[in-house]
Parts: sequence; structure tokens; C-alpha cells
Amino acid sequence: MGPLPKRKHSRARRNKRRSHDALTPNHLVICESCGEYHVAHRVCPKCGTYKGETVIEVED
Repeated sequence: MGPLPKRKHSRARRNKRRSHDALTPNHLVICESCGEYHVAHRVCPKCGTYKGETVIEVED
């Protein structure tokens, strides 16, 4: 028989352990071309530009 806990861990102890598991929101920046927000270091989904150059053609 393997090791088992002697007592139930409290809700506070469980929640303290989970305090570091929260997800952080994506870092949003303003697009230089269209002014919309997009995720940093990614192509703008609104206008298709990255670092001032058109990378993909976006259909309106």
C-alpha cells in the first residue's frame, strides 16, 4: 500500500497552492498601420502588417 495523507488538506491550503496557477493576459500593443490593438510580436489580424510591412492580405 502506497503513502496516503493522514488528514484532509484544508481549502485554504489547497488555494494557497493554486495561487500561482492564474493565467496572465496577452500583452497588447497598438498597430502602427491601423491603430487597432493586437498581440505583441504577431501579425495584426485587422490589417495584416508586421513591423510596418504588409505580410498577409486580409479580406474585409
